[in-house]
Amino acid sequence: MSQALLLRAQGLHKSFGAVVAAHDLQVDIRAGERISLIGSNGAGKTTFVNMITGYVQPDQGQILLDGDDITGKSPRDITRLGVARSFQIPQLYPSLSVLDNMLVAQTIHDNRLSLWRPANKADAVLRAQEVLARFRLLDHQRRLVAELPGGLRKLVDIALAMTGSPKLLLLDEPTSGVAAEEKFPMMDTVMQALGSQPLTALFVEHDMDIVSRYCDRVIAFYSGRIIADDLPAVALANADVRRYVTGEKDPQEPPHA
Repeated sequence: MSQALLLRAQGLHKSFGAVVAAHDLQVDIRAGERISLIGSNGAGKTTFVNMITGYVQPDQGQILLDGDDITGKSPRDITRLGVARSFQIPQLYPSLSVLDNMLVAQTIHDNRLSLWRPANKADAVLRAQEVLARFRLLDHQRRLVAELPGGLRKLVDIALAMTGSPKLLLLDEPTSGVAAEEKFPMMDTVMQALGSQPLTALFVEHDMDIVSRYCDRVIAFYSGRIIADDLPAVALANADVRRYVTGEKDPQEPPHA
């Protein structure tokens, strides 16, 4: 039985002046998929993510979430509908503890809590600690974010995105700035944490080792268009992906004279 359709982007166009960042993008995303968006800088993948999350409005096209049109909605409204994201540069309060960052994030998703009255009720703290435990961050809950190394900050940022129990999570370069020896353990932690609840994960990533190891589908962008959408092994072997994304020589290409 095929998975239910979660998100459909159809006919998305977006230009910034003379630069075409998205041209007739057609993407279906099904519940439970782990998808990686790849492409060189400026290829259009971040624009695609920004359109899904409401930070950029498409010039044309439509975005449906669970069959409902979310095109043109604000980032806050889209977040409340179950779409969450983390950022390449973690969006954290460095002067607050890890736990306090989590409690602030919970106020965005829970109307019963208030930014003016710190969300430190026992049940709110317990919910925050449950998420931190899944990301192996419970031992760091009292530490200031400013004290954390880059990899832990990334994990905290992703944990913040999980406070609203999203159905679609978008991760922007989760291993960017993480030491080489830490990237696989970190991604193991992330994928194990995501696997504890039924959600769809879509992540922008430049590291092809991460892409091959952790996703079940690859969507490759080039010059605002999708040039491949397939299983990782198939997409990464695509001649256009080798030429425009990974920079590998196509084995079928004859040597230059």
